Amino acid sequence: MTTIPVGPPSGPSFYEQIGGHETFVRLVDAFYRGIAADPVLRPMYPEEDLGPAAERMTMFLEQYWGGPTTYSEQRGHPRLRMRHNPFRVNPDARDRWLGHMRAAVDELHLPPLQEETLWSYLERAAFAMVNTFED
Repeated sequence: MTTIPVGPPSGPSFYEQIGGHETFVRLVDAFYRGIAADPVLRPMYPEEDLGPAAERMTMFLEQYWGGPTTYSEQRGHPRLRMRHNPFRVNPDARDRWLGHMRAAVDELHLPPLQEETLWSYLERAAFAMVNTFED
């Protein structure tokens, strides 16, 4: 008879595997350096200071990958599509976002499996946020 484990998987979470909080802070900081200079994406951030947006993204990614649940505790369910709906996210915006995120992921120098796992999620998420095909 085979026993099926019940409960969370054993071993470290992806969050822990890639270095926890510090790694996600490095990722998000590198990403927002690109956003700050992007003429298409920067206007989508209404706050003059990108710090609060960076903090929200860090909390979201940490929670998604098995870290602290601070995002949900402070902001509720992520509802990514709903939160991005007020902005015109077309394929150009998606591709720009992915370009900045690709550069940020590359700065982490993760092992290949972890890099591919993270990148695959980010790419799927970016494609899911497209809400218009108009310029």
